Amino acid sequence: MSSWVITGVSRGLGFEFIRQLSENPANTIFGLVRDKAAVESKVTAEIGRKNIHIIQADTTDSLALERAAQYVSEKTNGALDYVIANAALQSKTALVSFDTLSRDPKGLEQDVIDHFRVNTIGAIHLFNTFMPLILKGQAKKVIAISTGMSDPEMTLKADIYQATSYAMSKAALNMAVAKFSALYREKGVLCMAICPGAVDTGSLNIKTEEEGQLAVAMFEKFKQYSPTFEGPTKPEDSAKSVLALINRATVSGGYAGVFLSHMESKPYL
Repeated sequence: MSSWVITGVSRGLGFEFIRQLSENPANTIFGLVRDKAAVESKVTAEIGRKNIHIIQADTTDSLALERAAQYVSEKTNGALDYVIANAALQSKTALVSFDTLSRDPKGLEQDVIDHFRVNTIGAIHLFNTFMPLILKGQAKKVIAISTGMSDPEMTLKADIYQATSYAMSKAALNMAVAKFSALYREKGVLCMAICPGAVDTGSLNIKTEEEGQLAVAMFEKFKQYSPTFEGPTKPEDSAKSVLALINRATVSGGYAGVFLSHMESKPYL
């Protein structure tokens, strides 16, 4: 039996994680979301398995995380095997660059703060809160979902000027994972960051012609970086690949604290 805590399971990659993991009745999955009622209804309608527990908890709310950890502890006898920090903010500012954002300096500043608060600080709170349970678990794996755009090499290879705040916050997340690994590696905890590739999660919520054109421009940059790129992958395919990497990765195998593509190779797309 394995126990999993996963954030951001309302849609996309997170929802696929709980769908695939719940196929094994020996797994117990705890999904942390901001809208419990809506996600519970979706899980019931589209998955319908009883080994999924949906918990109301925003990762930027440390008290809510503590309550969630208490609930998980009661269900698992105080132990936890896996944590996946999947919840993330990727706003429509991902479609533009610093020169556009600079027209509203206060807005730019708030955008950066919002991304760091969710994508970096939220994951740090999550890991700190659940680490006591992880230390008592069997697998002892702490995973952050990152992005290839957090790697300067990808940005520089194709001059990818988009996704400023998102990329910076994920780069900081990668460093946070390395710091957690430095702290807990000798205790047998595997901390690592994984890029799932470009996944069609609907996070950008394109509604206008202008937004569509900006999205096309970003995808053209992706293709310049990786000529074989043909568009975002399906969440089910990415989730399967990420979970396979999580299962085979070990502290002794050289995965401790690293940031990798789900394919363990570059390019990230």
